[in-house]
Amino acid sequence: MGPVEKVISEKLEKAFSPNYLEVINESASHNVPAGSESHFKVIISADYFNQESAVKRHQAIYKILAEELKLSIHALSLLVYSPQEWKQVKTVPQSPICMGGSKIS
Repeated sequence: MGPVEKVISEKLEKAFSPNYLEVINESASHNVPAGSESHFKVIISADYFNQESAVKRHQAIYKILAEELKLSIHALSLLVYSPQEWKQVKTVPQSPICMGGSKIS
């Protein structure tokens, strides 16, 4: 686990006390240097999200990770669930394949 991934995990744990949290560094599947920590997927379930809309859930996470989003995170995919919703999740969607948007032709 790299330093950015660790900070994301620690901040989300502290802020939301999730019953499930997975932070996935997806940078290796993008057009970035090896070892980069710039593209992440977060899967989180917490009581905090019980009565919140999808927009409010995402805003809460963006607020907690504001510094990282400003300095080091280029892309952040969020899958945010209440505990009840998480119990019903059968599969977590795969991230789309990078189309190399930053490649120069």
